[in-house]
Amino acid sequence: MNIALVIIIVIAIIVAIVSGLNAALQWLLWVALIVGAIALIAFLIRVIGGRNTSV
Repeated sequence: MNIALVIIIVIAIIVAIVSGLNAALQWLLWVALIVGAIALIAFLIRVIGGRNTSV
């Protein structure tokens, strides 16, 4: 699951960069920031939660 969160964060950063280059798609910047923030919060909750899945 951590890999999926990292992929979401990377996609959010790429969308943020692309939307930053195109002023007509400025709303994508906000979408990317929101999605990135949600992914980062989910990742931090998983890390801080200390859920140990190793046997």
